[in-house]
This record gives sequence, structure tokens and C-alpha cells, in this order.
Amino acid sequence: MTDSSDKPMKANIFAAGAVLWRPAGGDMSRLAGGDIEVAVVHRPRYDDWSFPKGKLDPGETAVVAAVREIQEETGFQPVLGRHLGRVTYPVPGHRKLKRVDYWAAKPADGEFVPNNEVDELRWVTPEAAFDQLSYPMDRSVLRRFRLLPADTATVVIVRHAKAGSRKKHRGDDRTRPLDAAGKAQAAALVPQLRAFGGDSVTSADRTRCVETVAPFAADIGAEVALEPSLSEEEYNADPQLGRKRALDIVARGGTPVICSQGKVIPDLVSWWADRDGITLPPARNRKASMWVLSLKGDRLLAADHLDSPLPSKQS
Repeated sequence: MTDSSDKPMKANIFAAGAVLWRPAGGDMSRLAGGDIEVAVVHRPRYDDWSFPKGKLDPGETAVVAAVREIQEETGFQPVLGRHLGRVTYPVPGHRKLKRVDYWAAKPADGEFVPNNEVDELRWVTPEAAFDQLSYPMDRSVLRRFRLLPADTATVVIVRHAKAGSRKKHRGDDRTRPLDAAGKAQAAALVPQLRAFGGDSVTSADRTRCVETVAPFAADIGAEVALEPSLSEEEYNADPQLGRKRALDIVARGGTPVICSQGKVIPDLVSWWADRDGITLPPARNRKASMWVLSLKGDRLLAADHLDSPLPSKQS
């Protein structure tokens, strides 16, 4: 008989946070030289210094929780960038493991005010943060953060949400709409895309693609621009054109959100990664999944995959 205490433990507490950064002194002119500061916070309950983070609320994704917790602890509204991975560690005094997802993030606006959880926030250089942070796991997250430039642009590529059965749809398949599950996914995408600062929306000219990003476009007051070259039929006929149009969208600047189809996105992202020497993480390419791409110009530096905009049953 196996003692249950010998069984490996799985994480059963889930949290999210970020390395919040800004140009040194908040001076944008210093960003060109790579001079940045990161925020470290003091928690009086534990008398420690760490990066802002906190536990997921019921029904939350890690992305949404990271935004909420950073705002609650620091007073700043963050814009998330690349994923910095996750750390898992035992909770002292309990047979529990906590798993924390971290992102790079920059403050859009806000101001720190001492609160119940955090009584002091310091903006320090990354070098100084290594000495300030209380825990080795936070220093490991900081090392990951420093592997790439902080100031990257973000592009989000979304696969359309669930649509009704192709067999049951009457008429042109291009007009097949989302089903009830797909509409729920589209609604759940809104805070996810907001978290990454999406500010423009482009979609393949398929009803199910447009309906996937329409709630987000309405939320930010944007129009959905149609891009036929990113539909399956046209992309398969001329992938070079589809890739060029994706780069054209990136060249406009900002944080574009692009919605396409399941037989387009894997090839497009793989081509980009191969071109720029990036190894992609595993991805199942599910409906309403997202690729979050971090770029300098049109050069891909990192690619992160979010499997679903809905909270997992585990968390």
C-alpha cells in the first residue's frame, strides 16, 4: 500500500503577477538607451520584498488576475507583455503548492498609494532589484525578464471561437456564425485582449472570425478591419500574401489584434518563428486560443500561447 504522503503534489493554489517596469525615472527619452526600473513592493504582513502578485479569484484567468492584482497592490493599470513563465513552491505550514504565472508589464497610468497589502513601492534598477528581492524564485523571474529587451511591441493573433456545425449551416460557409459556446468565448476574450493593450482589430472576412473579435472592438471603440488574405482559402492559395499583410498590420504600430482560422495561424506563426530563429512552445490551436507575440520592429523575439480565454477547471 502506498502512503499518500509519498505521492507528488500538484499545485492547488494559483496566482499571477508581473515584473512591472518603466523607463528610468519615468523619462521616456532614457528608454532608447535601455535604462529601465522595475517595481518591487514591501508586504508588511510578511515583511518581505517581492514583485506584485496575488491569488486568482474564482472564475478568473491568470491574465485577468495579474492585471487586477497589480492594480490593487501598486495603483498602476498595467499593460501585459511577454510571459515570463511560472514558478511553483510549497506554502509554509501547509501541504500545498502555489503556482504563480508572471508577465512583463508596463504601467499605463496610475499612482501608488499605500494599502493593506503593500505599504511601500520602490522603483529600482534591475541590478538593485536582485539585492532587494527577498526570494530566490523572484530573482529567477527577474533573470528571465532580462533575457530580452523590456520595450517590445505586442501582436495578438486569435483563432476564431466555436461556430455552429458546418453540416447544419445552410448557405455559404463564409457566413457561418458563432454558436452559444463561441459567443461565451468571444465575451471572455474582451478582458484578455484588454490586458495586452489591444488597440486595433483585423479579421479574416469570415462571419465567425468577425464575431469573435467584435465584442472587443466594441469595447475599445474600434472598427473591425477585414483582411481576406488571412482566410483559409486565400491564405492557402497565396501564403506569401497573407504573411506580407500580417507584417503590414504590424508596421502600423500599436498593439494589433488579428483574428484568423485554424489552418492559417499555425503556418503563419511557424513561418515567423522560423524566420527569426524562435522556438515555439507547444500549442493545441484550440478555438478562441491566442498567440501573444513580442516583437522589435517586425522581428519576433518571443511567442506565448494562451489555450483558452475561459478559466481552467483546475484553477
